[in-house]
Amino acid sequence: MWHRRILNGYWVLVLLMLAAQFIFVLSTHMPEVKSAILPGKGHLFVACNIMIVIAMILAEMWLRTAVLYRKQAVVGCGFVVSYLMYFVLEPFVDGAQMTLMMPIMISLIYFDRKLLHYLGLFSVVFYAGVYFGLERTILDKPMLEFFMVECVFIVFVFMSRMAIIRAREVRDHLEQLTKSEQELMVERAISDKLLKIDALTGLYNHKTFHEYLDSLLEQCESNGLHLQLALFDIDNFKRVNDTYGHWVGDLVLKEVAGQVRAMIGLNDFAARYGGEEFAVIFTDKNVHEAYAAAEELRLAIGRMEHSYAGGKPITVSIGLCDYQLGDGKELLFRKTDNALYTAKHGGKNAVVTASHSHKEETVYA
Repeated sequence: MWHRRILNGYWVLVLLMLAAQFIFVLSTHMPEVKSAILPGKGHLFVACNIMIVIAMILAEMWLRTAVLYRKQAVVGCGFVVSYLMYFVLEPFVDGAQMTLMMPIMISLIYFDRKLLHYLGLFSVVFYAGVYFGLERTILDKPMLEFFMVECVFIVFVFMSRMAIIRAREVRDHLEQLTKSEQELMVERAISDKLLKIDALTGLYNHKTFHEYLDSLLEQCESNGLHLQLALFDIDNFKRVNDTYGHWVGDLVLKEVAGQVRAMIGLNDFAARYGGEEFAVIFTDKNVHEAYAAAEELRLAIGRMEHSYAGGKPITVSIGLCDYQLGDGKELLFRKTDNALYTAKHGGKNAVVTASHSHKEETVYA
């Protein structure tokens, strides 16, 4: 969290300052200096250092134990520490007023414009009190230095405000770019889906089916994947179209496709192969399980009610083939298509499985 990081930064700064003072005291004699915390009172420098450490410890305890107002604790600690450091450094370091900018820098780290305005105004007023109450009366500092420091406060606040505004503009721009990219990805995904999905049935289309089958056949040959291909079409579908119209035929196709989609496994693949013909690829079954799944699908479709089609059942004929290594895509389709032909001309409404022989193209029911 940024509260922790900011306070750690203050700890580093305070420890470096204390170390520098210790080295300075050991290496040289303390010069005669005029200070805003009363001349000739060196013990007040020690008191400022002690108050700095106390402020840091209090902020540390608040950050570790309290849940609320952590930002306020860090900002308050920073304000106290910066002014105490100024009193310690001012007699020895030119431009010690720069330490008074640290609270304003905290608001810049938080990207909090309201906090920046409050701290900027408070710093301008507080430094005016320090100048007229201590520095002008004790050190006789010129008014020009006061005006210069106040101008630095104002310019720093203005520049910090511009930095926060610019950062927010960049953030908003990045958010807009991210949103546009997400919308583009959604549009691309929709476009890809439209290119792969058959608009009427919601199943994959002919082109996507072949792409997927080619990939799976490579897996079969290289990794021994089990695969069965089922081709089926709706029995007497032309009669449905001629009798009840093409809109009824479309409803039948949708309902059959919905039944197929609902009954296949997660690792199976269904597509509208063309017209009233469908294809299913089974990838996680042996030939007997694939046959049972195809038979269950045939029975489920036959049980569907189609009141708009005269209440007559709609049936399907299915050809099924278990892929054998080395067969290739062409022979797989030839066997499956022959099995479907046998089912169609053997009375329809049946599942027929192709022979496993490479040379023969006979089928058995």
